[in-house]
Amino acid sequence: MSGAEAVHPAPTKAQFERVGRGPRRVTRWDRSPEPRDWRFVVGWLGRILIVLGLLMFLFVAYQLWGTGIETARAQNRLEDRFEQLIADVPEPTTPAVTVPTPASPPTTVAATPTTTIPATTVADATHPDTTVPATTAPEAVPGEDQGLPPVESGEPLALLEIPTIDVSMIVVPGVTHNDLKAGPGHFPDTPLPGQLGNSAIAGHRTTYKAPFGDLDQLAIGDTIEITMLNRQHYTYVVTGSEVVRPNEYRVISDSDPTRATLTLITCTPKGTSTHRLVVYAELDTTTSGPVGEPTYYDPDYEPAADIDTAEPTLPGDEPVTTTPTSDATPTPGDPGDGAGTGFLDAPVSQQSDAFSEGWFHDSAAWPQIILWGLALAVITTGGWWVARFFKREWAGCLAGAVPFVACLYFFFQNVNRLLPPGL
Repeated sequence: MSGAEAVHPAPTKAQFERVGRGPRRVTRWDRSPEPRDWRFVVGWLGRILIVLGLLMFLFVAYQLWGTGIETARAQNRLEDRFEQLIADVPEPTTPAVTVPTPASPPTTVAATPTTTIPATTVADATHPDTTVPATTAPEAVPGEDQGLPPVESGEPLALLEIPTIDVSMIVVPGVTHNDLKAGPGHFPDTPLPGQLGNSAIAGHRTTYKAPFGDLDQLAIGDTIEITMLNRQHYTYVVTGSEVVRPNEYRVISDSDPTRATLTLITCTPKGTSTHRLVVYAELDTTTSGPVGEPTYYDPDYEPAADIDTAEPTLPGDEPVTTTPTSDATPTPGDPGDGAGTGFLDAPVSQQSDAFSEGWFHDSAAWPQIILWGLALAVITTGGWWVARFFKREWAGCLAGAVPFVACLYFFFQNVNRLLPPGL
């Protein structure tokens, strides 16, 4: 045996997986433990920061697209329910008028609708204090009983269609956070669409399928179509828009009882809730169903004719003194003074809209967050043990990927309940 052969002994069997292969790769579980010095601490700190960064990226993706899954499921259910509710309602007939002619007996012909768009201007969305000039009020239209079914929470209220921005969604009653997750929500203390007064509908701008994501693209003359549960169809014509502060409830409470108007509300700029984008529309009575008397499904609602409409205040402004016309004087914290609702000068029963809710507003989310967080920890630990058993990282990832993603979705869903929903 030469000296060179003595210096380089033959490889052992453990260094080969099988004959003809190179030395076996040393896995992380075959290596010596890392020294517990500053490099160990820095290494684990870096890993934790990378994982947190990935989770934040995934949470943003959930906010922008994942929330739409929940809304899409709710809309599918609401659409099916809407079709069921109107299935037995007869199709409304077009009224006819009698036109006499000199040379022949009276002839019955269908009325020809004509659309009149009130003149107005659109406010500059970059200037929150800009207001919309008053429109020319059309002739008052008497209201009638529309025969609508009772409004129930969680049930469809109407079908909203805005062709200009490709919106077709079911409107739900209520404007709380849970309501707006299902679709655009109708303010309970405003008349229903197709009735005298100002009917108001709110919707998200960037999350939950963003039904009002392109609301700023509406222009004067664009149409908003609404179909109610009695199969009556109503066409509203956009007359203007403006950007207001969150506490300017006048955009909802200002209502002419002789006119049927519609107000669409969402947050602006996109991704924030610092202001509200408001779009105004007027009912085109010549192409719509019969206009109804205003009805409200909030049992505590009282018409806001005696509500003082003084200029609302913002934090830091001087308080405004109002003089109630009724015998009862609202006290701070009562629903009537708008405390905690994000709107001042609100009617007695004003319901807080989802956009005005702040951080950690839903304390009931904490148990769910803890539960799904523990599930994620168990799945991660299980995947680590699988990888260690087979000494292959990909085996652990393959075993835990699907349950981890499913639990992460529900974890994000409940974390999102703690964030300001004004998006």
